[in-house]
Amino acid sequence: MSDNVSKNPPVLTGSLQTNRRLSQWLAFHADGRVTVRTGKVDLGQGISTVLAQIAAEELDVDLACIRMERASTLQGPNEGMTAGSMSVQDSGSALRQACAEARAIYLDLAARQSGLTAGQRAELRVLDGVFVNSADQTLGSYWALADDALLDIEASGIAKPKSAVEHTLTGQAVPRLDMPGKVLGQPDFIHDMVLPGQLYGRVAHPPSPAAVLLEVSLEAINALPGVVTTVRDGSFIGVIAKTDYAAVQALQKLVAAARWDEPATLPDMHAVPDFLRTQPVDTTLAGEKKSDTPGPSLAASEASRTAAGAQYFKASYARPFLAHASIGPSCALARCQVDASGEITGVEVWTHSQGIYNLRPDLALVLGVPAAQIAIQHVPGAGCYGHNGADDAACDAVLLARAVPGRPVQLQWTREDELTSAPFGAAMAVDLQAVVDADGRISDWQHDVWSNGHSMRPGRSSTPVLHAAALLEKPFPRQVAINMPLANGGGAERNALPSYDFAQWRTHCHRALTMPLRTSSLRSLGAHCNVFAVESFLDEMAEQLGVDPLAFRLRHLSDERGRAVLNAAAAMADWPNRHAGERREGSGLGIAYARYKNTSAYCAVVASVHVEAEVRVEQLWIAADLGLVVNPDGVRNQIEGGAIQTVSWVLKEAVQFNRTRVTSRSWEDYPILRFSEVPKVDVQLVSRPGDKSLGAGEATHGPVAAAIANAVADALGLRMRQMPLSADALLQAALADPR
Repeated sequence: MSDNVSKNPPVLTGSLQTNRRLSQWLAFHADGRVTVRTGKVDLGQGISTVLAQIAAEELDVDLACIRMERASTLQGPNEGMTAGSMSVQDSGSALRQACAEARAIYLDLAARQSGLTAGQRAELRVLDGVFVNSADQTLGSYWALADDALLDIEASGIAKPKSAVEHTLTGQAVPRLDMPGKVLGQPDFIHDMVLPGQLYGRVAHPPSPAAVLLEVSLEAINALPGVVTTVRDGSFIGVIAKTDYAAVQALQKLVAAARWDEPATLPDMHAVPDFLRTQPVDTTLAGEKKSDTPGPSLAASEASRTAAGAQYFKASYARPFLAHASIGPSCALARCQVDASGEITGVEVWTHSQGIYNLRPDLALVLGVPAAQIAIQHVPGAGCYGHNGADDAACDAVLLARAVPGRPVQLQWTREDELTSAPFGAAMAVDLQAVVDADGRISDWQHDVWSNGHSMRPGRSSTPVLHAAALLEKPFPRQVAINMPLANGGGAERNALPSYDFAQWRTHCHRALTMPLRTSSLRSLGAHCNVFAVESFLDEMAEQLGVDPLAFRLRHLSDERGRAVLNAAAAMADWPNRHAGERREGSGLGIAYARYKNTSAYCAVVASVHVEAEVRVEQLWIAADLGLVVNPDGVRNQIEGGAIQTVSWVLKEAVQFNRTRVTSRSWEDYPILRFSEVPKVDVQLVSRPGDKSLGAGEATHGPVAAAIANAVADALGLRMRQMPLSADALLQAALADPR
């Protein structure tokens, strides 16, 4: 590497910018394999298949040659969190460039060894990993020239990845690489792992957020059959046993033996929006636009607005606390090594965490050891929708494992743990105001959002945020969730900045500094409620103005990609004819749109509902623009999955609690959408292969929520502004309707 390159490194794409050595990303082997490493983890979204496609495309090798290596702190790139629908954007673009550079390096070596001229080198091709000249002569292959030293250099940024017209694998619906094993029931999840000498652990979590352990008798627990030992450190208590069955039986006894002090620290569950508005807050101006031409504004007097022919609108919206409700409870394995004095010398952790590099410093703080002594390996879990209990389970496993040095301990949470002790998606309240001028255009807009922060992930502060950290004899102080900067997508204010062309606007975020329930990242963060509010509000204004909701949106939207998905979704649902002919009583259509994070995927949705005693979503038509689509089948799966999850959130889900503890501790108390209630979902991808790839996983959550609410209003003439739109909420709204 020249001094010029080292002193002035080029700006590289995606995660390659911070993981610049090509050897971090891939390696060739003489047996015909290509190892591809990534710091992004597969949570069931199929990212491993997509990244394998990208690598095979750029290297010109058969997809079967690619071996995707799971993320590990021992090797591979550190790509932070797998979150925010950023894997294809960040990891995919980085891997594409790294593979393009590796291809160029190997071609150059083959050309030099063959004594080719510069012109002859330019004619070299790669056919399934084999280097061929213009006369179809073989001049070597990746496998014949495989040498790890060739890629042990920094990326130059000089090699150019293929253009869209050169793609042969990108854009193809390649079957998921992990699917055969799952269909055949092969052990692959972390819950299936069994290491030599493995023990099994369970932790009795506090029964309420502020509970403090007063006393617990461990003698009887230690005497139970199969129990190896019990662990107590302050209010952290757990048991280790020889078998999983023995651990479960001992946990029941441990829970019964513990006596806790449980102060009443939770607000009135039925008045959470009011609670959020009355707490101490950290208020920030998330963004604003000032108009160059004076017009009717919110600051003007009512008389002035009326004289100008303007109309004033105001409404408030809300969502409750939401549980991650992962089908598979969190699980982890850990093993601690100690020296003769009992000091920890090494820790191994196997986890389904979204961010193994972020988890490591928090574990180091809890254990009081250097982070370099901790090695973390990702192993797939049964899915995840953000910051669930995976990191906390890893910490629980480590705290148990240090009591039995040298023995691996599998720690699994219960369903109750998952629904009560994992971080929640923050409850939110959104207040909107707008002025529409005499020409029917929005001349002023104000968006205020009240919410706890949406991020309390590990590795982002000097204090560990893991659940057990605050329970120890020497506890770490409890932290209050933050919002990530808008440059990173934001938190509570995500999608609170308008995607529309309003003459002037301002958005304030009021982060509540009182956190009754632990909150952190849940899929789409604040976008779910903000888009629900914005798109519901636009519908309400359109209705009062006597304007078609689609036309009202298009009136304020100049972004051609946004207009394209709106028009596509409307065409799919035959929107212009939605009220033609005889309508079935209780049926309605609603439309909504958003560009996720204002910078990512475009998504428009039309929802069809039928309402009797409860709301039933019958069909969703979704149009999405994700730029270059690598695997259309995978993208559709992500869009469909996000849409179905949102239907569940909108119609059913809300964390239940009294003044002391969370009471939704099972599926009976926290119902989710059943298979029999899943709507038909039609997806149309607006193809733009010339544009960069955008993430798919979270684009639907806001638009689907709003489209359902707008469809209910269309069906009943009844506007519901607070989720969930459950049967009880529907009845209460009907009784409160002055009509």
